[in-house]
Amino acid sequence: MLGALAAAVAAYFVFPPYKNFIDSVFAAFATGDFAVMRDFVAEYGVWAAAVSFFLMIFQSVAAPLPAFIITLANANLFGWWRGAALSWSSAMAGAAVCFYISRVLGRGAAEKLASRAGLQSIDMFFERYGTHSILIARLLPFISFDLVSYAAGLTSMGFWPFFIATGIGQLPATIVYSYVGGMLTGGARMLVTGLLILFALSAFVVLLRQMHRERQRRREAKSI
Repeated sequence: MLGALAAAVAAYFVFPPYKNFIDSVFAAFATGDFAVMRDFVAEYGVWAAAVSFFLMIFQSVAAPLPAFIITLANANLFGWWRGAALSWSSAMAGAAVCFYISRVLGRGAAEKLASRAGLQSIDMFFERYGTHSILIARLLPFISFDLVSYAAGLTSMGFWPFFIATGIGQLPATIVYSYVGGMLTGGARMLVTGLLILFALSAFVVLLRQMHRERQRRREAKSI
């Protein structure tokens, strides 16, 4: 796995076509517009579904990238139920990759690919909700899907309980996003995209606030 990651990074500096593709991927994500992502995927014709599958895994590993842009793009391009199936299955593959990156390479690798503060916040979440943490986290849209996958790989949790809980918990959100994405056009598209971005930013603020409160509680407990 470490060799594959190293090869992927090295290829970026050696093969111009690969570099151009990765740059285009980041540019599409940076727009925050699922229509741009849809057009990017559609350019690959019969390989569009395979490219979308790769993009979902790619955004999982590069945790800050938003998955909902791909989910909306899939629904708009392939139809809502085909898009939902593609988004759900590729998100499951991405979750498995993140889980095993942490399990095999350890916390240091996970922190570099995600974030130290984010992983710490998920660790606190796991401590609070115990064995049902994965299912609960997957049902809450403001908790990062990818950070949960990375954090789970650092625990003693088995892969199959993690994978099954992920599949069940992720399904409702995937269906909702896909159904909405299949109907979005024009002004409605921009409105929903803006609301999703606002929701993501609000969730991030809430997460930081929870982390700050938890640290204060620990400091107070130590002082006592």
